[in-house]
Parts: sequence; structure tokens; C-alpha cells
Amino acid sequence: MHDADNPLLQPWTAPYGLPPFARIAPAHFAPAFDAAMREHRDEIAAIGANPAPPTFANTLAALDASGRSYVRVAHVFHNLAASETSPALQEAERELAPKLAAHQQAILLDEALFARIDALHARRDALSLAPEERALLERVHLDFVRAGARLAPAARRRAAAIAERLAALTTTFRQNVLHDEATQGLHLTDERDLAGLPAWLAEAAAEAARLRGERGGWFVSLSRSVVAPFLAWSDRRDLRERAFRLWTRRGELHAAHDNRPVAREILKLRQELARLHGCASYAGYALADRMAKTPAAVDRLLQRVWQPA
Repeated sequence: MHDADNPLLQPWTAPYGLPPFARIAPAHFAPAFDAAMREHRDEIAAIGANPAPPTFANTLAALDASGRSYVRVAHVFHNLAASETSPALQEAERELAPKLAAHQQAILLDEALFARIDALHARRDALSLAPEERALLERVHLDFVRAGARLAPAARRRAAAIAERLAALTTTFRQNVLHDEATQGLHLTDERDLAGLPAWLAEAAAEAARLRGERGGWFVSLSRSVVAPFLAWSDRRDLRERAFRLWTRRGELHAAHDNRPVAREILKLRQELARLHGCASYAGYALADRMAKTPAAVDRLLQRVWQPA
């Protein structure tokens, strides 16, 4: 596919610069990302190779301004994957997830770029930066460090490989949940099953049953927008229990979409990543740049609210 035939790579002329959604197909995303990532890599290489000493403008601001085409394509891709997915788009998502993760990791582990950011961070008190500029410098520096920019080469390569694998696994996990939300639920056949439901919810369930090809009745899917109001309004405790049990088991209701082995591998890789960074647990790694800072602080907060709650 030529770039000239790809709507994702052409100027967007709709009001407010909206994407041409009607012309975008799942097959457009892989070549669009390839082109956008090449452009982004060239921009990153130019920043790292700049012979001038690093400044906020030629390093941080330049980094912040880079990758605009990549971000534009990514926003459309993730928006559609979350709101109007399809088998073809999900296949593209599975194929692209590790590639996109590898692209992000390559930037975060770029030695020349990090050397410039690290030099600026070391001199941040002497740079007379505006508060917003200093906040950006500190945030970006922390992102690079947490990605593994200061790890030994072997550990850095392993961190990058873990990030790619986690991207693939979390995509599979999310798609498995979406599968169960779309295909599993309660098929109701008796009007007494609708006791307590507002008319709009009963009408939505009837339409859902029709779209599924059911001969009459109502279908309560496991989508949050449907099952949550059903749990809130239904007078039928037995049906609420069935719906609740199905809802809490999303991602394990079908053998081909079982998230339990996926979750086990995610947990194992997260623990390995945490140890690469010198943390005892993934919770410790994940909380390092959060308000709580440590798992112990989270536990203290939970204990403070537990009894009143």
C-alpha cells in the first residue's frame, strides 16, 4: 500500500481535524505505523546526534515535539480498538502491540538521547527553568530511568524484551475480556425476569437479543453499561447472582479466551522486571513514582479506612 492511498497518512480535512473514520480500515494501520515510526526514529536520532551541548530547547522540547505522526496514528488506533473493535482490528492489535512497545522502548533506551537528558537533569538547579519545564525534565528523566536507561546492557535488553512481551500479553488479556463481554450473558425468556428493570434497559436487552439472532426474549450482556444497571435495578436476586458471577469471571468463561495463564505470565514478568530495577516486588516498582511511594504506605492507608468503611 502506498502512503498516498492510506488515509491515516494524508492531511485530515474534516472539521476540527477529525480523522476520516469512514475511510480507515484495519489494514491501514500497519503501514501507517511503519511510516510514522520511521519518521519518529529519524527525529530521535537527530536529537541524540546534535553536536551542540544539550539545552532544554534542543533536547527536551525537541523530544516533546517529536513523533507527532506516530501519536496521531496511535490515538486513532487505540480509540477504535477500545470503542469499535472487530476481528480484523483485534488481529492488527495483536500483531502491532509488541512492535509499538519495542518502538517506545528503543526511544527510552536510546543511549545518546538519555545522555543528553541525564546531563540536563544533573544541572537542573542551575538551568533557571520555568516550573513547567523543570517538571517535564524530571518526569521524562524518570521515565527513561524506569524503562532501564541506567541498567547494565544485558539487563537493559531483558527489560526491553519484557516490555514487548507484556504488551502482547496485556493486549490478549483485554481482548479476552472484551470477547466475554460481547458474547456471554443472560438470555431471559420470561417477562417476569424483567421485574424492576426500567423500560430503557428492557428495550436495550430486547434489541441485544434481536442482534444476536435470538427468537424473542432479552439478552443482558456482560458489558459494564448493561450489566451494572441490571445489577442495580433487577428485583430478581437469582438473576442478579448469575449475572454477577458471570461478570466477575470475564476472561475465563471460554477455553480459547482464558486469561488465567495469561495473568500468571504477566505476574511472573512483572516480578522479574521489578527485580531488574532492584525492587522486592512489582508493587514497589509501580508505586515508586506515585503519591504513596511504597506498598507499606498503601497498606497503612487501607487500614485507616477499613474500619470506618
